[in-house]
Amino acid sequence: MTAPAGGLAAGARGGDPHGDRRNEGRGDTAAPAGPSAPSLTITTVVTGPTPRAREAAIHADIAAHPAVPTAVILEGLADAHSALADCGPQVTVVRIAPGCLCCTGNLVLRVSLNRLLRRPPARLLISLANAEHAGQLHGMLESAPYVGLLTLGTNWHVRLT
Repeated sequence: MTAPAGGLAAGARGGDPHGDRRNEGRGDTAAPAGPSAPSLTITTVVTGPTPRAREAAIHADIAAHPAVPTAVILEGLADAHSALADCGPQVTVVRIAPGCLCCTGNLVLRVSLNRLLRRPPARLLISLANAEHAGQLHGMLESAPYVGLLTLGTNWHVRLT
């Protein structure tokens, strides 16, 4: 596995998966860190050979940061033995039908993403079966309406081997 030290989303903000701005501007803290600057959801795309491998890597990352509100979008059908079955209340898991997420599955991905971002988590992990169109997904996540809601760091794409 070629995940950065410190977890899947570590590269997004200098090794700290939730950073100092986790709750900034969300109204759920007593003292916001900045002048009404919105908090950006740290987003990581995980690709790998099998759903089980991807879900196990995501589960390990969530277990390393159990108090961090996390949303997970999984491409593919549910596995009866999924590592993500018992993640706890701070984790929201959404499954979407398998398919190309920049072509035929784009609408389903956008609807799922928009629903999750109504209550922005600190982190978002997107599991994809195929890395072929990761560049197009990156472009979509860095354009309107997501540009002010999500942040993709230098290690935004984790490829499992």
